[in-house]
Amino acid sequence: MRALLALALAVGLTAAVENAGTERVGVERAALENVDEDRNPKNDPETCPYCANDPELMAAAGIVSHGGFEFGRTDTDGIDDLMASNDIRWIETPHFEIGFGGPPYKPKAKERKALTAELTELAKALPEIKPKTRTLDPWLRAHMYAARSEQIWDRFLEIMQVEESDFPDGTTLWDGTGEYRGEGPYLGQKGKYELLILPGEGDLVAYIRDQYGLTTNLTSRWNNIERDSIVVTMHLADGDLKKDTALHGHVAFNLAHNLLDGFEHYSYDTPIWIHEGLAHYFEREVSPLYNSFDGSEGGIPIRTNEDDWEGEAEDLARSGEASRMAQLMRLQTYSDMSLEDHFTTWSMVKFLIEEHPDFFAGLNKELHGRMDASGVVDSQNLGDVHREYFKEHLGMSYIQFDEAWRNWVLGIEPDEE
Repeated sequence: MRALLALALAVGLTAAVENAGTERVGVERAALENVDEDRNPKNDPETCPYCANDPELMAAAGIVSHGGFEFGRTDTDGIDDLMASNDIRWIETPHFEIGFGGPPYKPKAKERKALTAELTELAKALPEIKPKTRTLDPWLRAHMYAARSEQIWDRFLEIMQVEESDFPDGTTLWDGTGEYRGEGPYLGQKGKYELLILPGEGDLVAYIRDQYGLTTNLTSRWNNIERDSIVVTMHLADGDLKKDTALHGHVAFNLAHNLLDGFEHYSYDTPIWIHEGLAHYFEREVSPLYNSFDGSEGGIPIRTNEDDWEGEAEDLARSGEASRMAQLMRLQTYSDMSLEDHFTTWSMVKFLIEEHPDFFAGLNKELHGRMDASGVVDSQNLGDVHREYFKEHLGMSYIQFDEAWRNWVLGIEPDEE
């Protein structure tokens, strides 16, 4: 696994922590000794003004619980103790466990139309939601990110052309017969995908230090091997993440990465260009105005305010300076990627999803969940597997693919050349 730390918004990168035996390094908890155990925390599920922890309302809204589940390397109670000065709203859906620690949010005028439509849909199950509210309180935002995460899940299933029933239920081990699809029901993972949104940099630093014994102030993705669950953590003081649209896109970017990692089980890493291109694709379906980039801790972060990535891809294709597939397949880390690589990977993924959806889904199924004849994880020669799949199922060499993509970007029909 890539031992990388995520650089948020300007750089949105991941760390897959493989050493499950690392001793946890605790943060100073002296202040916690004075916490009143009888206090009525704001994140008490019964204080949610929209469902009040009512089972019927929650079921109608697709909510499994408002807390009391495992999270990270502890659980929601342990994190509440660690983050004693914060009231994290916990919310669990069929596929995600989410902690939202952000403040109320007052949408800008240009955001209200889309948010009103979104809240109108949520209000069908939770009638206490007022679609035209001018302030999104923390409980409402928690419900919104629960719904948004499930929408990202549904979109991922659509792109990969799979159904939940395609994956094992996690109660038995694969016996070596039939196609291997992972270890559990969550695209192959046994544990649900986790998302933690904290209010400030110091909160995230304290959490990462306590949970993983490391120090970073950037959005990070982690693989919790003990529970077979993949988590992403971020904080709202990073870049533009105080803006709801930027945060929504950043969540989509990182969940796309995690869902792809977990697809048919996270046992090894797959080509970087697909990961980053797909993450950009998900983020830009939310909005093209804010961009996240993966990179490495200590590296020079990529930043751009450019929102016309179609125009950038067109310029690269016309000038002949676009990244070639053979070059993209040689990328070893996200920090190796140039801004031009990001434009190109996004555009190539968009090309395949929109013009060759069966191929894109099939390529990812071919690359993930590979086992050898003895039933052992097989991550060898993925480059050869990737190349042969292009030849056999798309009928193209890398050079031919580069040309097909270029023609699509420039709107050139094959017989026009």
